[in-house]
Amino acid sequence: MATSPDLILYHAPRSRSGSVLTLLEELGVAYRPHVLDLQRNQQREPAYLAINPMGKVPAIAHQGTLVTEQGAIFIYLTDLYPQAGLGPQLGDPQRGSWLRWLVFYGSSFEPALADRAAQHDPGPAVRCPYGDFDTMFATLEDQLGKGPYLLGERFSSADILWAAALRWTTSFGVVPATAIICAYIDRVCARPSFKRAAQLDEQWLAEFARATSGSGS
Repeated sequence: MATSPDLILYHAPRSRSGSVLTLLEELGVAYRPHVLDLQRNQQREPAYLAINPMGKVPAIAHQGTLVTEQGAIFIYLTDLYPQAGLGPQLGDPQRGSWLRWLVFYGSSFEPALADRAAQHDPGPAVRCPYGDFDTMFATLEDQLGKGPYLLGERFSSADILWAAALRWTTSFGVVPATAIICAYIDRVCARPSFKRAAQLDEQWLAEFARATSGSGS
């Protein structure tokens, strides 16, 4: 794919930013990848901290605008390229649901996941941003059970975010691999954009390995 200086993706292979890489491949638009090697801690170097002081990927830069946080990036890119049809536009009755599930990922799923993985007690549900893990997960699974996608019959960019996250988290056993969850992962991750993103990651990882080997370190 041709690259463009107008849209830069800050990405690290086999990380959360893989979902944004997949989204860009699904959109079929030109972008310039700026790939970071997490093994060499490049995300903590001053050059990248000037982009995102949190030292996290993904991030995108578009015509002078910097966007971080996965939900925000997904909304931004989907709205930037409406011709791809990956998200309901303003005035569409399904836009609210689409926004809900994109934001639910960062506001409820990720905090619940972090507490569960670290075996932290989230405290009383009334003080917890996601309530409790079981309710959070049941809410998500109930929506996916109405399928085949989060918006019913309509595939959207939200499915790319969620399928990528669920594939990763179920592989580690942090999220229950129920029949509904597994069928959803298989359905969405079978799309060609997931394969292209995986191939790019393998290519970049191989380049990192060659560079490390060539440096003698």
